[in-house]
Amino acid sequence: MKHAEIGFLERLEKGVIVGDGAMGTLLYHRGVPLSACFEVLNLQQPDMVRQVHLDYLAAGAQLLETNTFAANRLRLAAAGLEEQVHDINALGARLARRAAGRNALVAGAVGPLGRLPGETAKFDNEERRSLFREQMLGLAEGGADLLLLETFASLEELELAIVEARHIGLPIVAQMAFFEGGRTREGVAAPEAARRLIAAGASVVGANCGSGPRDVLAVLRTMATETDRPLSGFANSGFPEYVDGRYIYLATPQYFAARGREMAETGARLVGGCCGTTPDHIRALAEAVAGLEPEIRTAAPLTRKAAFSVPKAEPGQRGFLAAWGQRPIITVEIDPPRGLDCSKVLSGARRLADAGADAISIAENPLARIRMGNIALAKRVQSEIGIETIIHVTGRDRNLIGLHSELMGAHLLGLRNVLAVTGDPVSVSGEAGASSVFDLNSIGLLELLTALNNGHTLMGGDLGEATSFQAGAAFNPNVSDMNGQLRRLKKKIAAGARFVQTQPVYSVALLDAMLDCLGDIGIPVLVGILPLVSERNAEFLHNEVPGIQLPEDVRERMCGTRGESGVRQGLAIARELVAAGRDRVDGFYLMPPFGKVDVALALIDTIRGN
Repeated sequence: MKHAEIGFLERLEKGVIVGDGAMGTLLYHRGVPLSACFEVLNLQQPDMVRQVHLDYLAAGAQLLETNTFAANRLRLAAAGLEEQVHDINALGARLARRAAGRNALVAGAVGPLGRLPGETAKFDNEERRSLFREQMLGLAEGGADLLLLETFASLEELELAIVEARHIGLPIVAQMAFFEGGRTREGVAAPEAARRLIAAGASVVGANCGSGPRDVLAVLRTMATETDRPLSGFANSGFPEYVDGRYIYLATPQYFAARGREMAETGARLVGGCCGTTPDHIRALAEAVAGLEPEIRTAAPLTRKAAFSVPKAEPGQRGFLAAWGQRPIITVEIDPPRGLDCSKVLSGARRLADAGADAISIAENPLARIRMGNIALAKRVQSEIGIETIIHVTGRDRNLIGLHSELMGAHLLGLRNVLAVTGDPVSVSGEAGASSVFDLNSIGLLELLTALNNGHTLMGGDLGEATSFQAGAAFNPNVSDMNGQLRRLKKKIAAGARFVQTQPVYSVALLDAMLDCLGDIGIPVLVGILPLVSERNAEFLHNEVPGIQLPEDVRERMCGTRGESGVRQGLAIARELVAAGRDRVDGFYLMPPFGKVDVALALIDTIRGN
């Protein structure tokens, strides 16, 4: 099928191009459930997709987006379609091309890879480029006039996609979904994001999705002062409301069109609609911008600043890590109670503080079992005992909004040390009726803490002032190949980790291997020591607890032990590990089993040489 007779970039020079509206919204209104894979309709119901294109064309759209937003291998895998990436994209472009004819343009729609913050860390850049390349090649073969990269929350991911798109040879429109305050997920302001996207190779830069036309307009106004490149804006039709089982967008076509004209007057040469928009919105928009010629703009210089920078701690502000390099740091884990009585925890924390522990580490619902909230308990420990605490925060128990709120509240309470962990899934505990959230994994949590330390939310919203969290990460040496764990740890450090607490170590050989693997990573590593107390305890840890593996000789030493004999043997094994590491490690992370504080006190004496 022949492409449009006048190219995209030529049309931009002549005036405003009106794009289409939401594909998903119309498919949803026409009976396709939200849970469905919209992209597979290119194969299964092509007439339905083509009719959406024709309806937008009849409404005045001069550019049609392909029904391929989520048609990359990762996202199609959820529907078992990962081997049909090329076909779905090529057919999506052909369907739009047939509807567009010779006069309208076809934009190959490409969305983000579809992973939450941190989850794409398991793919290196070449693998991620390959995922984009596969989709883009299909769109180009199907007849797209340009590539429209849209709804990217991560500036880094969009830059990566642009680099790959340049090899395809089509014009590139790069649109971000900016968060509160007009910032990217990494905290970069819209003007700086525009500069970086242009430097990466975008022909047009802009914004789409978000909360509605007003916010997209505000973003474009800030971009317009910093670049003379053409801009684009595809806003949602306001906030959705859930009415009688359906999502309804409340912005009228007239309001949407009025803001769209303002976008064009600001410098947007490409305007269209995103979520919630319909042919009625596009018809009103086309009428509003008809004959409009945006003014020529000149770019002002922009002062660049880093998106992420963890504030350096001043002398005396490192808390329990202040002794790093001078003596072994000791942290001790105490689990919150299953009920409302925390007197045992407070008593134990007092004894540990008196014995010389540097901080009390408090887990969050370990093994996904219900316990008292560790943030409130940590506040009690710090206030009544006077020892620092390290609160464990998981991605399992709260969504992204709740994590922001809880961490801000923890900072208000004076809690400064956070161990960011993904968390055991609820399936581990079998707590009936509960579900795992996992909006963020451990790397995403570290990115969130770093964002808060830079004075903004993970979505870029301004907090007014910065937090001063000291973020920690976990490391598991109980694997066949520690290099994978080391690569993940380096990503955690890049995301903001400033100390490490490891999973339990049970052999000197493993300790040696871990120290060789970690080398000089630049932050303190506290070696996990979880003393055994019986054969039954040893076998449970080895067989049922994620991340723990006991050597055969240790299991043999614990064989037949229980009661006092088990505690003595377990403590002997732990002391051997402490002796082997005392002069070689940064510190120890003690995990006394079943709240046996006396065991931790005995190990503190050993570590301190008493």
